[in-house]
Formats: sequence, structure tokens, C-alpha cells
Amino acid sequence: MPGILYLVATPIGNLEDITLRAVRVLREADLIACEDTRQTGKLLAHFGIGKPTVSYHEHNEAARTRELIEKLEGGSNIALVSDAGTPLISDPGYRLVTAAIATGIPVVPIPGASAALGALAAAGLPTDAFRFCGFLPAKKGQRKTFLEALRGEDCTLIFYEGPHRILDTLADVAAVFGDRPVVVARELTKIHEEFLRGTAGEIRTQLASRPSVKGEMTLLIGKGAAAVATTPVEDAVRELEQKGVPRMDAIKQVARERGLSKREVYKQIT
Repeated sequence: MPGILYLVATPIGNLEDITLRAVRVLREADLIACEDTRQTGKLLAHFGIGKPTVSYHEHNEAARTRELIEKLEGGSNIALVSDAGTPLISDPGYRLVTAAIATGIPVVPIPGASAALGALAAAGLPTDAFRFCGFLPAKKGQRKTFLEALRGEDCTLIFYEGPHRILDTLADVAAVFGDRPVVVARELTKIHEEFLRGTAGEIRTQLASRPSVKGEMTLLIGKGAAAVATTPVEDAVRELEQKGVPRMDAIKQVARERGLSKREVYKQIT
């Protein structure tokens, strides 16, 4: 019989956030596949787990996937972990999971810590609908295009961002999303955990005033005005026109306020 591939969530900072089930699975696994064996080694040592480990990261995924599938087919139980949080969520593992499923190997998730969900729960933004978008593009032009494509989303948006790009990213968020509510969750579960709330521009000003910006961050953007607006789009445009605002300018303003594209507003009024 084939072995089982376990996807084990690990702490994102505070080591107490590992589950009892995760500790048991790591102790019972025949092999632990790690994004970074040194990082996982610290976690295993803390809990007194002495199992063999093997590296599994974006640079060796293809070759390592074949090796791990062979071991699983041979009956070995393997636990896949990332450096922090839930495997596959902006971390390596997709290739291995799809290969295991295609081969008929059971894949079992061991839920646990997630920076995206932890930040969402404490942000104070709507949680009825959300979209996790992972890391934003590093280049400004690509990042802004990516954000503009999300402007019409009627849900809370969640991203991961590093300290070296957060100021540039917040500037782009301000340009694209205007005064929508924004939350930056920094160093979640760690000693210096912090939630910054306000508009993108306000938070950027606050961070820019510090000697340095440190820590991994989760960036959340709240719903646009379209999520709560009760006035039909056509009526909103007409009200602006009655105030002397040119038609195209009125369309642009309503689109911006409601997180819609100009094309979407134009369709609704024609």
C-alpha cells in the first residue's frame, strides 16, 4: 500500500501555535520534506522530534517531487512543511500534491496557522467574502496593473508583502483604491505584533516616519463603496450631472468610489 502525504501547518511565529495533531504526525512520519531544513530543524528540536528531513523548495521541486512520489509509492509516510504557516499557501508543494493525487496517493491536510486568516480575523474588515492574492508583483508597473484588475472585486483583498516593498506597495494601493480602508498586520503572533489601520496613504505615512520598517506583513484592503452603496449607479451618475459635473467625469467618479471600472459603470447607465 502507498504511504500518505501529510500537509502539516507550522507556526508563523509563536511556537505554541502548532497543533497536537501536527506534532504527532511529525513524530510518526518516515520523512519530513521542508522548504528549508535548517528552519524546520529548529522547530523539530524544540519539540524533541528526531526524524530525517529533506529539502523541498521552488528550485528543486521538479526533481524532488519524483523522489518523494517514489518513496510514497513504496509505503513511506511523508510530512510536507513550509518555513511557516500552511504548505502551498504562497509556498512550494503544489507540484507534489498534484502528482500524489494523480498517482492515487492519499493527501491529508493537517490544519493550523495561517497569516492570511489570522490577519483577516483581527483586521476589523468584512469577512463574509475575501480573496487571497498571495505576493504582489515586485515591479511597480506590473504591481499597479495587478491591483487595477482587482479594483472591482466586492470582497476584502489579502496580500503578503515584505518590509522592503511595503511603502511602494501602499503608494500604489492609494493610487488605485483611494480611501478604501486598509489594514497592515505586521509580525503576526510574534513579540512585536502590530495592526495598522487607516487608508493606504495614512499607513504609509506612519511607516515612513519610522527609522526602519521590519517584519513580514499581511496587507488587507476593504470593500469599496460599491459593497455598501444603496443608490443605483445610474442615479448616482445623474445626481453628479445635476450638480454640473460633466458626464464622463461623473462616470469616472462613480467608478472610483464604487471600485468599478469605467466600462462597468457605462454599461449600467446605457
